Amino acid sequence: MTKIEIIAHRGASAVCPENTMKAFERALELGATGIETDVQLSADGRLMLIHDETLQRTAGASGWVKDYTYDALRTLDAGSWFHSDFAGESIPSLDMLFNLVQGKRILLNLELKNGVVPYKGMEERVIQATREWKLEQQVVLSSFNHASLVKCKRLAPEIRTALLYMEKLYRPYDYAAKLEATGLHPYKLAAEKEDVSAALAKGIVTYPFTVNDPAEMQRMMDMGVQGIITDLPDVLVSQMAAKTR
Repeated sequence: MTKIEIIAHRGASAVCPENTMKAFERALELGATGIETDVQLSADGRLMLIHDETLQRTAGASGWVKDYTYDALRTLDAGSWFHSDFAGESIPSLDMLFNLVQGKRILLNLELKNGVVPYKGMEERVIQATREWKLEQQVVLSSFNHASLVKCKRLAPEIRTALLYMEKLYRPYDYAAKLEATGLHPYKLAAEKEDVSAALAKGIVTYPFTVNDPAEMQRMMDMGVQGIITDLPDVLVSQMAAKTR
């Protein structure tokens, strides 16, 4: 079987609070070959890793990420909601994740969360940080905002982009090629075997999300996908090992 990328969704988010350094570190310990995370901007323009546009669910604070400064966001508790063992775990910056993976052959899937909040200058800031850390070959920029990904490609042709989508698309590989994207990231129910092989023929990889059930993982592997985005990287590692035995 061809080796596939094991991409930890928001880190090892089944066993650690999502999008925290603990979740990213644990993902690597569990055998992930990649980390997926969500990027937003603080009020003072810093790149922060958090999924929701609002803070209530994972940081227990009212209001929007965009309205808090970097320092204010860093003081919030992003761990207690998950389990008291993680009390005091904070919202990390993109630089902190870049520092963790520097020197490691780890794929970084950065999802730009700019569909609800139109973060001005986000693309430029993410690209600048990626270049400063010399991680252009490890970073993949994804988003449901496909116009933003076209902008990224114009600003940084050397950095890969991948289209996120929830529903089945007609000939998604043609659409991806038109947008100069190198990846398709469909929701697991939108992934089709025929599309996977047709995309690969155009040099476009398919990484479905969020695939957590072993039977679903098996179905995706049988489909020939090049990577799987999962909350359970260790389960996928075991599943892949079983398939090669």
